[in-house]
Amino acid sequence: MDRQKEFVLRTIEERDIRFVRLWFTDVLGFLKSVAIAPAELEGAFTEGIGFDGSSIEGFSRVSEADTVAMPDPSTFQILPWVHKDGKPHTARMFCDIAMPDGSPSWSDSRHVLRRQLNKAGDLGFSCYVHPEIEFFLLKNSPDDGSEPIPADKGGYFDQAVHDTAPNFRRHAIEALESMGISVEFSHHETAPGQQEIDLRYADALSMADNVMTFRYVVKEVALLEGVHASFMPKPFSQHAGSAMHTHMSLFEGESNAFFNPDDPMELSDTAKQFIAGILHHANEISAVTNQWVNSYKRLIHGGEAPTAGSWGRANRSALVRVPMYTPNKAGSRRIEVRSPDSACNPYLTFAVLLAAGLRGVEHGYELPAEAEDDVWSLTRAERRAMGYRELPGNLDHALREMEKSELVAEALGEHVFDYFLRNKRAEWEQYRTQVTPYELKTYLSL
Repeated sequence: MDRQKEFVLRTIEERDIRFVRLWFTDVLGFLKSVAIAPAELEGAFTEGIGFDGSSIEGFSRVSEADTVAMPDPSTFQILPWVHKDGKPHTARMFCDIAMPDGSPSWSDSRHVLRRQLNKAGDLGFSCYVHPEIEFFLLKNSPDDGSEPIPADKGGYFDQAVHDTAPNFRRHAIEALESMGISVEFSHHETAPGQQEIDLRYADALSMADNVMTFRYVVKEVALLEGVHASFMPKPFSQHAGSAMHTHMSLFEGESNAFFNPDDPMELSDTAKQFIAGILHHANEISAVTNQWVNSYKRLIHGGEAPTAGSWGRANRSALVRVPMYTPNKAGSRRIEVRSPDSACNPYLTFAVLLAAGLRGVEHGYELPAEAEDDVWSLTRAERRAMGYRELPGNLDHALREMEKSELVAEALGEHVFDYFLRNKRAEWEQYRTQVTPYELKTYLSL
């Protein structure tokens, strides 16, 4: 047994941990969990925990249902919730999903991302990610389709006083940092009830684990404070939606591969080719970075979200932004991709963003001209004249782009690629058949 496993077993005994939750993520990005007693953990490290993979979204067919969850001891953390005696008694670990013969499961989201990171490693790169995660705090969570009520009336950077959860962000950050997830800063976003918490950069796989933990912790803290947290991309028609702006950089050893001090923008050729790759393949990867019907209610003109494939320095109307907060600081040169929303599967999202960027690097894509205009204010005709390609405006368009993408099929693997398309086609068809209150209000008198 290696030292990390020994550390986990010793910590569980010393801290009187009574339940160990083994976490993994299905293809759609929902967190799954099985709890085991500490006495079973040593066996789980050796043999894993078997479960019915056919009951998990996108995992396996009934005829191939036997699936094994293998705990990753490097992800061990004690959950911050305390019991009546004032002590925490529950820990968690993420799992890698395997087949009974020990081979990785092609349906495992962690495996999908790890394969892409291995490809980056073969090219000499490691990938670091820093997400800005937005979400809403709500006073209620109605299940009848009616509009929820925001927890406050604050706006951007307001020192908003929450009616029912005045200390929410502080408590959420304390819970995250107690689990080793570093937070850079937090603030109120533009819409009533909307919050943003930014996580400190980490390698892409650790960050995907952190995002899954973040969503769990935020929802738990909200419930403890009598409110509800929602990562729905756009719950309010009249307000901007919730993004997960994703900062990315590639490193070669200790050196930032995106930094070139001799370039006017301090961008290396690698960085420019990486940006070009994301722009070139943006439409193909949209169904993954924005996977829900509701995601495209956020990606609209005037909605503070990108709607065309463009890039720019400090230009928040562009799909890819080059932050310029810290000029001449090599380690900080990075790009920010502004399309993903906070309800995506982070493993698959980071995988396709990395795949698109690396394709640009491998094939030497040329970076188009920088967008110096407010892209949001341009008409479609003006965008076309400037060479900006429109991003998909709905899930159907995004799926049609994804279906013909060799890059996404390769990045996700055949199993995940096929399942994802089938599942999202069903979601789109179900949505298309719904008669909405808007339609009844507008057309019933015809």
